[in-house]
Amino acid sequence: MTGMTTAQRPTLEAVARRAGVSRATVSRVVNGSTTVAEPIRAAVHQAVAELGYVPNLAARSLVTQRTDSIALIMPEAATRVFSDDQVFPGIIRGVSQELEAADKQLVLMLAGSPAGRERVERYTSGRHVDGVLFASLHGADPLPARLARLGIPVVCSGRGLGDSPVPYVDVDHVGGVTRAVRYLIESGRRRIATIAGPQDMVAGIERLTGYRDTVVAAGLPELVAYGDFTRESGAAAMRQLLTEHPDLDAVFAASDLMAHAALRTLREAGRRVPQDVAVIGFDDIETAAYTEPPLTTVRQPILELGRAGTRQVLRIAAGEAVEPALILPTELVLRASA
Repeated sequence: MTGMTTAQRPTLEAVARRAGVSRATVSRVVNGSTTVAEPIRAAVHQAVAELGYVPNLAARSLVTQRTDSIALIMPEAATRVFSDDQVFPGIIRGVSQELEAADKQLVLMLAGSPAGRERVERYTSGRHVDGVLFASLHGADPLPARLARLGIPVVCSGRGLGDSPVPYVDVDHVGGVTRAVRYLIESGRRRIATIAGPQDMVAGIERLTGYRDTVVAAGLPELVAYGDFTRESGAAAMRQLLTEHPDLDAVFAASDLMAHAALRTLREAGRRVPQDVAVIGFDDIETAAYTEPPLTTVRQPILELGRAGTRQVLRIAAGEAVEPALILPTELVLRASA
């Protein structure tokens, strides 16, 4: 039987021989050193390409003190992260796109349990990543500030509750809701209710603030029921509003999932949308354009939220200063429900 041989991987020494330089010079070039003259760097890069040499990432990390990876930490239950709520999947896509463009790796870490949080803190404090993007719907988590105190570049996707030393990227919740409710008022609606989000989340708090400030400024009553950004809670809140305020003529729901449920509940109650009751949601998820009728909503740039947060982390990791708060614009998308 004829023996089989496997091709050996090109070594650092082979690259050095091909480029006509020392092994140490090749090591400095492939590890990103700028102390080597440009002609020599070009010769080394040419030899690397010709031989198909792949640098040892572990050795490179020791030399450069960089891992070329960023952790996206989501301190939510996996059932929430991978639900039909498109916020988290959208952030993941945005982070992935930005890191691919920067030739960096994504480390996705869930921290929805005490064991998960301990693992995240141990991994990141061990400098296995160059920085962290912390994405949570809840804003009172102490973990980002704790990691920042350890010297780890940290940015939050979403503003935290209270004062925090950690930079964040968020969307203009209040401005988006204000435009939506003003549109309803200008359309002649006077009994405008809201299905508010949870009040332990910045998004829920600020979207309710935008609603309340706008109806109060117009001299209209506040008609409020609460949900948790899910379809089930939206249906229950809509039934509550119809019982308590049967003469309502518009509803702003703080998420599209709750708005979807409100549309169904109104239809079951014999209310026509938008003739009897106008409905506006928030998020502009993919299915918003395919409800019956198509849903008017506030679009938030979820993909850009992930990309912008990643860019901030990379800047901090590179030693650059970033603004403490970056707020992305929202826009009202008009469809047939309002």
